Amino acid sequence: MERENSVEFKVSGRYALFSDPINRIGGEKFSYQVPTYQALKGILESVYWKPTLIWIIDEVRVINLIKTQSQNVRPINFSGGNTLSIYTYLTNVEYQVKAHFEWNYNRPNLEKDRNENKHYIVAKRMINRGGRRDVFLGTRECQAYVEPCNFGEGEGAYDNYGSLSFGLMFHGFDYPDETGKDKLVARLWRPEMNNGYIKFPRPDDEEYIIKRELSAMKPKKFDENNFSGLEEFEEEGEIIELDS
Repeated sequence: MERENSVEFKVSGRYALFSDPINRIGGEKFSYQVPTYQALKGILESVYWKPTLIWIIDEVRVINLIKTQSQNVRPINFSGGNTLSIYTYLTNVEYQVKAHFEWNYNRPNLEKDRNENKHYIVAKRMINRGGRRDVFLGTRECQAYVEPCNFGEGEGAYDNYGSLSFGLMFHGFDYPDETGKDKLVARLWRPEMNNGYIKFPRPDDEEYIIKRELSAMKPKKFDENNFSGLEEFEEEGEIIELDS
């Protein structure tokens, strides 16, 4: 039985760059071999997001072979001018993703917007349409395309590969908007792919997650001035309003 807060989709693109954000300030950039939890969460938030909910990435399936390609680029220096760097991208990527949303209880002022059926319907519709905003695979130059799928269907390059470990990797950020704590925290973990599937631990899973506090940070405020609980979407040519 399909949960009313669970979604499945496919994301693909010509290039991807999933790098440690700490190393993105400058210099050479080299992609992780697989997408990070934070990158997949960002993709789903580009498809559909409201401050009422938090997307939880459950699992990803790697469909295509992991291949890389290096390119010479001329990024802009913070001090002005350009420099020459080598970026190493993943090429011809395709992933199947399974995720679900949970309520953000750190925003009690948005309690009236906690309509599971409404958000589920709109999220599914936005996946069918390829997302509300532009979707990227790690960085803006890596355009991505989203479409619905049945998670686990079809052949994958690693279906019978066995187990593959990737060492210590960036998992994601704990933002004060979602934790209720006025600080920014980085999460790390050691992913393992089994026959193409990677199951992600929850951000609050102390058994698999390593956390490092980065800085103090205040959550963004949402109220009637910058947030609306009213959604509209088209159904067979008609505009249907889903109020909270």
